[in-house]
Amino acid sequence: MPPSPSLVSGYAALCAEDPALPAFTGIDPASLADDGALIVAVLTRALHGSGADAGLGALLHGLLAPDLLALLGEDIAVTALRDADPLGKVGSLLFANGLHCLLGYRFGHALHRAGRDAAALALKTRVLRAFGADIMPAARIGRRVWIDHGLGIVIGQTAVIGDDVSLWHGVTLGTNLVDRGPARHPRIEDGAVIGAGAKLIGPITIGAGAVVASGAVVTETVAPASLAVGPRARLLPGRARSHADLQIPIGELE
Repeated sequence: MPPSPSLVSGYAALCAEDPALPAFTGIDPASLADDGALIVAVLTRALHGSGADAGLGALLHGLLAPDLLALLGEDIAVTALRDADPLGKVGSLLFANGLHCLLGYRFGHALHRAGRDAAALALKTRVLRAFGADIMPAARIGRRVWIDHGLGIVIGQTAVIGDDVSLWHGVTLGTNLVDRGPARHPRIEDGAVIGAGAKLIGPITIGAGAVVASGAVVTETVAPASLAVGPRARLLPGRARSHADLQIPIGELE
C-alpha cells in the first residue's frame, strides 16, 4: 500500500484547486517545510485571528518533539475518519473546530509537563477565546480522541480521558464542590462515547466502551459497555453547601 500523502501536499492540492484558499487561511503552501509547520501555522492563525503571531508560532514549533507530532497526527486522522470529512485529513486540520481545541490542549499540556504552567494557562485562555472550549492543561487526554464541534467543552484540571474516546459539544467534566482531592474530576476510560451536553460531575468513572447519552447528568460511576441516559436532578432534605461553607484558607489559593 503506498504511503498516504502528506498534509502539506494535500493543502497544496486544495490551493491549486481553489487559489482563493490561502486568502482565507493566511497560509502560503510554498512556505511550509513539513506537516508540523502546517499544524503550527493553522493553530497559530486560528488563535491570533487573521494575522500570524511569530512568537506564538516559534513557541509551538519548539514543542514539536516526534512523540507530540505522532500524537497530533493520530488526532487529525481519527477526526477525519469519524467526521467522514470530504476533504480528508487536511480538511479536518484546516476546518474542524473540535480538532483545533484538542490541538491547542496538546501544546498546552506539553508546556505544563515542561513546568511552564503560566505559558500553558495563557495558551489555554487563547484556545478558550478562539474556539469556545475550556480544557485545563493539567488534564490527561489519551490517544485518538475525537472532539466533535468543540463548542462549550469544559474539562477540569484532574480529569482523565482514555484512548479512542468521543466527546460531542457542550460536555462538562466538572467537580461537585465537596470532593477536593487530586482526583476530583471524572475519569473516562477507553472507547467511551459522551453525547452532546452531557454533564459528568465529581470523582466518577465512565467505564470502557460506555455511552453517556446527550443531555445526561451523571454523578455516579457508569459500568463498562453500559448506557447512561437522562437528567438525575432531585431535591434533597437539608441545606446545600456552598463555597462560603468550604472556608478555604487563602494560602491554599496561591
